[in-house]
Amino acid sequence: MSDTHTTTDEQIAAARDAALRLANTDETTRDAALAAMADALREHTNDILVANETDVERAETLLEQGEYSAALVDRLRLDAAKVDDIAAMVESVAALEDPLGRTVAARELDDGLELYEVTVPIGVVAAVFESRPDALVQIAALALKSGNAVILKGGSEASESNRALYEQLREAAAAAGIPEGWIQLIEAHEDVDRVLERDDAVDLVMPRGSSEFVSYIQDATGIPVLGHTEGVCHVYVDADADLAMAADVAYDAKVQYPAVCNAVETLLVNDAVATDLLPGLVDRYETAGVTVRGDDRTRAVVDVDPATEADWDTEYGDLELSIRVVDDVYEAIAHVNRHGSKHTESILTEDPETAETFMTGVDAASVFHNASTRFADGHRYGLGAEVGISTGKIHARGPVGLEGLTTTKYYLEGDGHRVATYSGEDADSYTHRELSTTWTPGRRSSE
Repeated sequence: MSDTHTTTDEQIAAARDAALRLANTDETTRDAALAAMADALREHTNDILVANETDVERAETLLEQGEYSAALVDRLRLDAAKVDDIAAMVESVAALEDPLGRTVAARELDDGLELYEVTVPIGVVAAVFESRPDALVQIAALALKSGNAVILKGGSEASESNRALYEQLREAAAAAGIPEGWIQLIEAHEDVDRVLERDDAVDLVMPRGSSEFVSYIQDATGIPVLGHTEGVCHVYVDADADLAMAADVAYDAKVQYPAVCNAVETLLVNDAVATDLLPGLVDRYETAGVTVRGDDRTRAVVDVDPATEADWDTEYGDLELSIRVVDDVYEAIAHVNRHGSKHTESILTEDPETAETFMTGVDAASVFHNASTRFADGHRYGLGAEVGISTGKIHARGPVGLEGLTTTKYYLEGDGHRVATYSGEDADSYTHRELSTTWTPGRRSSE
C-alpha cells in the first residue's frame, strides 16, 4: 500500500522484478502457493469477517444517507460460507491445466531450424475493481496461476476487507516460495494515476466498472486496457418459446442474484406470446420484490409503470426490470444492438433457425440459447474464476480467465543457421513444414 508516487513507483518496480522471476516458477510451486492461499483464507476467516464488518457497517450508514445502493452493500458483505467459497475458488484455479509453456504452433523452417510459438505470461497486470472483496482473490489467484505479477486497487468501500485478504494471500504465497512483490495493493486515487502513467513497466490494465469509468481509464493511459464494463443484458422470449421454461429462465436471470453484471435488465417478448406469458411472469417478479416497467405494448397487457428511453440503457444492478414487446427476432436484435453493452444476451425459443439468427446477429461477448444470462461467469465456464468480463473484441472476450492473462513468444531453435545462406538460388529453400512436436529448450525435431 502506498501514499506517495515514489512509493507507488517502488511497488511497480517490485512487481516488475517479481514478474520476471515468477515467469520461471514451475507449475508445482505455483499450485502449492495457491493451496496455501486457500488454507490461509479458511484459517483466518474470523479476521477477514471482522474487517469486512467494518466495511459493511460504514456502507450501511451511507445506504441510510442515500449515498450507497442496497446492491452495493449486498456485493460487499461476506460471511463464513462465502469465505469458504472464495477459498474453494482458489483451489479450483490451482486444479486447472497450466496455461504456460504450451506450444501453440511448431514449424520447421529448414532442416534443423525450428520455430515454436509458446504461451507465456503477460507480465505486470493492474486491476481496478468495485466493491466485491472476492474480486481481489479471484484476480490474484488467476494472476499467480498464469505467472503474472498483479497490482490491485479495490473500491474504498471495501478497503478493510481488501487489506485483510491481501495480507493473507501475500504471506501464504511468500511462505510457499513465490517471489516477493508479485502482489501489490494500492488504495489512493493518485496511486492509480501513477500506475496509468507507467506504460514502461505495466503491461495490462483491467478496469471493472461502468462504461464511463472504463473510458476514463482508456483515455488516461497508454497501457493496453482490457475493459470490463457494465452489463445491460437482455432475454428475448420468441414466439416459438416453451413458455413455462421461458418464465423460469427469465425469472432466474433477474431474481437469482440481481446485483451482478450478468443479471438481465431488459426482457424482450414477442407480441405473439405476450398475453400468455406476461401476466403470470410479472406476478412472479412483483412477488419477489421486482419493480417492473414496460413500454406501451407491455402496459396494454399488464399493469406496470411506464419505461422511459433511459431505462433501455440502464444497468439496474437491483430488483428492477424493463419489458418491451417486439414484433419479431429482428426487432429484438435491433434493440439489443442499440441498447446492449455487448456483455451477455439470451434467446428463448424452440426454433433452431430463429436461435441461430439471434445468436449470430447480436453483438455480444456471450450469447445463449434457452439459458439464463447468469451463466456468464468464469467459474461456470470452467475457467476457475475470472478477472472480469471483457466486452471488447481484442485479445480476450467474455469471461477472462487464464488464457486471457497469457500471450505468446516465438522460440527459434537452430544449429548455426545464418540468413546469408538463404540468398540467390537458395532464397526460397525454406521447407515451412508443420511439426507436431512441443518446444523444450535446445530441442530439434527428428521428424
